[in-house]
Amino acid sequence: MTRPAACLFDLDGLLLDTEPLHAQAWREAAAAFRRPLTDAELLVLRGRRRLENSEQVRRWIAAAGVPPPSSEELLAVQQPIARRLLRNARAMPGAPELVARCAALAIPTALVTSSSSASLAVKSAGHPWLAAMAPVILGDDPELGAGKPAPDPFLLAARRLGVEAQACWAFEDSPAGARSAAAAGCRVHVLIPDDVPKDQVGRLYDASWVFLQSLDQVRMEGEGLSTDG
Repeated sequence: MTRPAACLFDLDGLLLDTEPLHAQAWREAAAAFRRPLTDAELLVLRGRRRLENSEQVRRWIAAAGVPPPSSEELLAVQQPIARRLLRNARAMPGAPELVARCAALAIPTALVTSSSSASLAVKSAGHPWLAAMAPVILGDDPELGAGKPAPDPFLLAARRLGVEAQACWAFEDSPAGARSAAAAGCRVHVLIPDDVPKDQVGRLYDASWVFLQSLDQVRMEGEGLSTDG
């Protein structure tokens, strides 16, 4: 049994099942500029901020010998697709219950996401349970330096909560997000996405992290939390 100083939660692919929707939006946007994206490339985009992903996709388009669009032109295609899809994002199994368990134990929580404020509003509209988490660290937070995989998002969350990052549990799914939490000194729990090939897990994720198949593995135990991950 452990009582972390706080639990810091990613959003996409961890609390909400949005990663396939983001992937579809980037796939359709890149295809509009004649550059199909592979599954491996879509995995690289996970957990990162929108503008960083836009620049990465532009580089892939240019490397294919196709005149790349500007970032604004690419996002003008990608964002409407994403907004349409993300309105229907579902909660990941066990996510609302885990947030409620933290509240029952009076363990502070924060949302640490690369999403912008506008994107979060679209995704969270049907999920009032997300409002229990504060503070919220967004990809466009004016106090945020570098985004994931840099440690800045988790360090900022810990600072706003008034706790040491090393005393926090971080929950992530993407390699970029997990590396961000680890660099901040958090105890990292990784929900391994179903679409990550098993032979790639060891390459993408550190063996020292706690691996989870479901958020239901994190349980209340006495005055703290435990996991069989």
